[in-house]
Amino acid sequence: MSSPTHRIFNQVPDLSGYNLYTCDNVLQSAVTHYGAAWYEARLCALGTRLGEAETLAQGTLANRYPPELHTHNRIGERIDCVSFHPSWHALLRILRGNLLHALPFAEPRPGAWAARSAGYYLQGQVEAGSLCPATMTFASIPVLQKEPALFAELAPRLLSASHDARDVPWRQKSAVMIGMGMTEKQGGSDVRSNTTVARAAGSQRGRGAEYRLTGHKWFFSAPMCDAHLVVARLEYEDGPLSCFFVPRFRDDGSKNAVFVQRLKDKLGNRSNASAEVEFEDASGILIGEEGRGIPTILDMATHTRLDCVIGSTAILRQTVVQALHHANHRVAFGKRLAEQPLMRNVLLDLALESEAATRLMMHLADAFERAAHDPEAEAWKRIMTPAAKFWICKRAVEATGEAMEVWGGNGYVEEGPLARLYREAPVNSIWEGSGNIMCLDVLRAIQKSPESAGRLLQGIAALADGDARIRGRLGELQTLLQQPPDTLEAEARRVAQLLVLTAQAALMVRYSVRSTADLFVRSRFKPLHGRVFGTLANVPAKLAQRLLEDSFPV
Repeated sequence: MSSPTHRIFNQVPDLSGYNLYTCDNVLQSAVTHYGAAWYEARLCALGTRLGEAETLAQGTLANRYPPELHTHNRIGERIDCVSFHPSWHALLRILRGNLLHALPFAEPRPGAWAARSAGYYLQGQVEAGSLCPATMTFASIPVLQKEPALFAELAPRLLSASHDARDVPWRQKSAVMIGMGMTEKQGGSDVRSNTTVARAAGSQRGRGAEYRLTGHKWFFSAPMCDAHLVVARLEYEDGPLSCFFVPRFRDDGSKNAVFVQRLKDKLGNRSNASAEVEFEDASGILIGEEGRGIPTILDMATHTRLDCVIGSTAILRQTVVQALHHANHRVAFGKRLAEQPLMRNVLLDLALESEAATRLMMHLADAFERAAHDPEAEAWKRIMTPAAKFWICKRAVEATGEAMEVWGGNGYVEEGPLARLYREAPVNSIWEGSGNIMCLDVLRAIQKSPESAGRLLQGIAALADGDARIRGRLGELQTLLQQPPDTLEAEARRVAQLLVLTAQAALMVRYSVRSTADLFVRSRFKPLHGRVFGTLANVPAKLAQRLLEDSFPV
């Protein structure tokens, strides 16, 4: 097409009509390796659906038209209802239709965790905000399973493959979603500073009893969920912290006293509602033992941290895909961008980062499946999950900025995909504990169970199969961990970064093409690596071309 003033050419077409699963060789190999081949047909169908222009447009629309809060109805009754664009509900129907909110619990079989992680990763490349309620629902299931009477009623609705958007009491619905409320104004990640109080509603106390909550939450994730798991203090402001199941409606059908004050105006994740709420004698059921609120909710947080890893890995992957798509179509200075040596270096570095993140993501998912009966898998789950959340989430922030430069000015405008990816990237670093919290959690886990740390390092060594470079990094880690406590705490980020890079290197050596693995290990163990992408050294042109073609074979 032409303008009256000039001919329009050398512009890159929108990427659509491709299968997100079949163009991802690394994911396909991991799905097979971790026992999820039985789910592959569904992943292929999901990959096709997510790559359709209509689905991609739904992701755009859900963010262009963010949720709206309606505190009262026409006649003045308090309703605290949040309405969403139809595209939001369409995306949630895809998520739930593929059981990405519950697959390991709805279809418990070998490879279910890897299957669910692969599907969630595919959906995360299209739209990130709709992942939030799915993640919290998924993470609530192992917590609620410990409450047999309540879970017996919830289970059919939690494990349902349907999406029920009606704002009615949860027992009247075919499918429900569960959110969580921990953060208060004064505390942030310091949940121990919470002041919300829960007092017994009657003579019965303890697990399963009804309490009335008074207080607030500064970040209340997905307020339209049918219930939330909320941390509050028992009886008084310095009482023991406990966990409560707080539904949107009371058992008599009236709306519960959870009042939405406003929705957050967020940098990204705009399709998803995050709210400030106040409780005024809100009804809640005690979950778990009295005074065990933090361990109970941290059980949920462990699973949400895995999803932060998956979500950021999805952003990394889509960043690489968009950068490669652009570079293969755009011509500058007489050659396609993808043919220019320095640009190839940047693209290849991004592709390496994406592959290493994907391999660690899938290995972690498998560890979650095996943790209950495998001490080494439990060590991966407990120690590596916060470390991976720290590192991969931060790398996604760096990568989206780099990919935006690949696109140039076209990447900086909201009409293209990079602006949304860039705004989405930081949230996973912040949600469920920022970087420092994750690194300190890694140290706590190691100090609490040195045996588990030993199993983890031995497992990494076994994956590396005697690679001297990785063996040297494991020795460096062991030296770091022997430092005095104050020194070690100050270097917690260095520990977490080295732990993740060593694990990624070992996974690449074990499962990737040898030349690719060698390039990753050589580059990631160099002192300058991590400052910018595109600093790879001595990469033969034919190798670079093959690796880039393998990264996005459309």
